[in-house]
Amino acid sequence: MYFENLKKSIYDLIVETSTNLPKDVRRAIAKATASENAGTRSAMSLATITQNIGMADKEVSPICQDTGLPTFKIKTPVAVNQLEIKAAIYESMELATKNGKLRPNSVDSLTGENSGNNLGAGTPVIKFEQWEKDYIDIRLILKGGGCENKNIQYSLPCELEGLGRAGRDLDGIRKCILHSVYQAQGQGCSAGFIGVGIGGDRSAGYDLAKEQLFRSVDDTNAIPELAVLEDYIMENANKLGIGTMGFGGETTLLGCKIGVMNRIPASFFVSVAYNCWAFRRLAISIIPDTGEIKEWQYQEGDKIDFKAEASKENEAGTAEEVIILQAPISEEDIRQLKVGDVVQINGMMYTGRDAIHKYLSTNDAPIDLNGQIIYHCGPVMLKDEHGNWQVKAAGPTTSIREEPYQGDIMKKFGIRAVIGKGGMGARTLKALEEHGGVYLNAIGGAAQYYADCMKSVEGVDLMQFGIPEAMWHLKVEGFKAVVTMDSHGNSLHQDIELSSLEKLAMFKDRVF
Repeated sequence: MYFENLKKSIYDLIVETSTNLPKDVRRAIAKATASENAGTRSAMSLATITQNIGMADKEVSPICQDTGLPTFKIKTPVAVNQLEIKAAIYESMELATKNGKLRPNSVDSLTGENSGNNLGAGTPVIKFEQWEKDYIDIRLILKGGGCENKNIQYSLPCELEGLGRAGRDLDGIRKCILHSVYQAQGQGCSAGFIGVGIGGDRSAGYDLAKEQLFRSVDDTNAIPELAVLEDYIMENANKLGIGTMGFGGETTLLGCKIGVMNRIPASFFVSVAYNCWAFRRLAISIIPDTGEIKEWQYQEGDKIDFKAEASKENEAGTAEEVIILQAPISEEDIRQLKVGDVVQINGMMYTGRDAIHKYLSTNDAPIDLNGQIIYHCGPVMLKDEHGNWQVKAAGPTTSIREEPYQGDIMKKFGIRAVIGKGGMGARTLKALEEHGGVYLNAIGGAAQYYADCMKSVEGVDLMQFGIPEAMWHLKVEGFKAVVTMDSHGNSLHQDIELSSLEKLAMFKDRVF
């Protein structure tokens, strides 16, 4: 009975973490929504985000389609059997994946094969620590790949773009943290949260940085100098103008937590763990004798319940202002689009991530992609009782990973539009101009919002790459996105990066 209770407790933790955003995170998002200027693309993005949170609540479905690398941090009394806890985690992870609460995300680094159940060498991450309290403390964070890829580590002293030299002191640390927010731009699904680790070696520094993400958004650092620095970063990072999804705006950072440990004389690392707005971390206290949940953590304060229905902000633009796209799209229609346009897609689109882009670079496409739309997305998929595939979660993935392939593939197959998040680079921008294509930025993390737009699964190809990496044929209705790179050489991402760099340079002078 103990093991079954323990397994149920851990399963409940996994499901709640994946589907129910913590109270402190909701309050931070609500504050950002209230401060954003009405009618802007950032306001529309935040409205989509809050609607998505409400939809996840209502459906008990993943807030974001990207399970990331699940990380458990566990503290146990001395006599507790840690092997049993690990076994319960494995079984619970497998069940949650089977039930569509997690996307299968564990991939063999050598073969590329997806295990299909989120289990494999190193996944999930489980870290144990013993303590003298009389209960088991289990904390879980689901940190997606898009924000994980924007983690960064600095070795001081160093030279930083826009900020100059960062030395081995508090002011050098300040510069590193500001730079970490700048370099993330919108690729990590801003507005985000950061955990910072000062000191240690390279691995311990990152571990300390991620540990800060388990702190409450509302707490105050016990070290006075770091409390002041956290407040400084929160005030000034939001002056960079990067905004939600990198669209520009008032809120770029939702939280900053800093920890410190000793270092050796030769090394001085500042490690930053960037987390997206979909800040999925929860914790439970478990009774050691029974395996049952004693208490849920992060429950302080009021819970803001966001509506699952569209708000006025999310209906941005009149019917005349929203441009309808339906594939196949002509070059003439694409050439009429410009940066800032809001489009609504009806009809077909096809998913394609890392494995698909690599495959298409040397192989023929399984279908005719001329005039079609590619969606950078690895959805959560389940079969219904009739054996038909259903989309359970389907937000965009970070597009910059496809930069080496995207332009060539668009030209090779005649693709006219690419949907993703965070934008792409100069090579893709040049191809859009030469070929006649656009990049459409969807709202990162809005997995329920976009899954609701997907009315049917018309087919799937290349399933050998696993569910997230297969090419899904999706019929959509009312799928909204923003043109952020057009066929005339314009890129909102490039513009925001340049303007935020100018603002970053204002913080070059010593403060601490």
